[in-house]
Amino acid sequence: MRQMLDGEYPAFLNCMKQQPYRALRINTLKCEEPAFQAMFPVPLTPSPFAAHSYYLPYEAQGLGNSPLHHAGAFYLQEPSAASAVTMLDPQPGERILDLCAAPGGKTTQIAALLQGEGLVWANEVVGSRARTLLSNVERMGVRNAVVSSCHPQKLCERLAGFFDRVLVDAPCSGEGMFRKNPEAAQEWSSAHVEACAQRQQMILQSAAQAVRPGGVLVYSTCTYAPQENEQVISAFLQHHPDFSLEPGPMQNGRTAVPAWGGGEEALSLARRIFPMDGGEGHFVARLRRQGEGEAAGYTAFVPDALRGDEKKQTDELFVQLFGAAAPPWGEAGRFQNAVLLFPHGLPELTGLGVLRAGVPAGELKKGRVEPEHALFMAAKPEQLRQVLALYLSDTDALQAFLHGEELSVPESWKGYAGVAVQGMILGFGKCSGGRLKNRYPKGLRL
Repeated sequence: MRQMLDGEYPAFLNCMKQQPYRALRINTLKCEEPAFQAMFPVPLTPSPFAAHSYYLPYEAQGLGNSPLHHAGAFYLQEPSAASAVTMLDPQPGERILDLCAAPGGKTTQIAALLQGEGLVWANEVVGSRARTLLSNVERMGVRNAVVSSCHPQKLCERLAGFFDRVLVDAPCSGEGMFRKNPEAAQEWSSAHVEACAQRQQMILQSAAQAVRPGGVLVYSTCTYAPQENEQVISAFLQHHPDFSLEPGPMQNGRTAVPAWGGGEEALSLARRIFPMDGGEGHFVARLRRQGEGEAAGYTAFVPDALRGDEKKQTDELFVQLFGAAAPPWGEAGRFQNAVLLFPHGLPELTGLGVLRAGVPAGELKKGRVEPEHALFMAAKPEQLRQVLALYLSDTDALQAFLHGEELSVPESWKGYAGVAVQGMILGFGKCSGGRLKNRYPKGLRL
């Protein structure tokens, strides 16, 4: 770092003695920004790296237990980490691949920018991390996502040319995490940096296949090492003359350094962020694939039809919840022992390690369909027939619900009802005799 930063090295060392930056990103799928700012109890300062991203005071701890966090109103995300999606610049209606997606910060950031139109495919090869990704996608109310746990090479070969934009937020040596996570510093070694660089090259090679002609590929890391940043991009461009670096919407931080990657002047189009720039540390490069044309056409996914009385029972559930035989999004179909609302425009999913496509609507039981938590999290209160509206001032009721306890409701309420906080669905329960029996998932309870 002394060699890289020269005269700025003392400023870097001074930063490393300070508390790490913290930020949150407002989830615009759940609430509008002005409304969130009015209800949030902590002062927020805008981050320069992404829309809807705000610095948090370091002393604002324990926000993960907030009812607003449980409702998916915000995502706790280090400020410079949000720069990669700003550089990707997803547009509503596009197909986007987040190839190394866990824990889900960038996936849910992409989903918010898509505004429910198009498709975000989130992949994580490590199974345990994929389940965390799945939980965050559900909490944030994303309707148009596929979550998979598949090797990048296999996924990108099968879906070659399918995506308008691909993000590779690559596993790295994590030098930008040293302030936030001391274990990352303990695990660091020069050999680890070299091993990460080799793995990053392989992932990037796979990702290139998935980008349509004229599409965008963004590569990012949270490390400072040139071996994992400029040098990875330089080597990639030598083997892929059909890609070229281009400037992107995120111009904060500073330019990357061509001399650290072989001297190609185009490397200065990539961006670096150091702690002196207002973030823990990130590298972001945006590449464009030559050519023009639509994303590749693929055999469309056809969901299994609901059998026998299953469709009737599903329609009855939807009528009870929404007042209509179908919710206002997705295509209902059967997957194993569940009813899912699949996004439109899916390719064939077989063999790609898909954990979920769209929104789980209900579990098929004998003679009935039991609604899923995810169905309510994807809904807005105004779409449901019965909603218990709570506010942050209803401290006892909110704590009781998040602990799994019953709540009081009007005697006339029957069947399932959503529970909302500040106009955002938090979960649901089943009403009978003036009581709402709690259906908040046990694994999420306080």
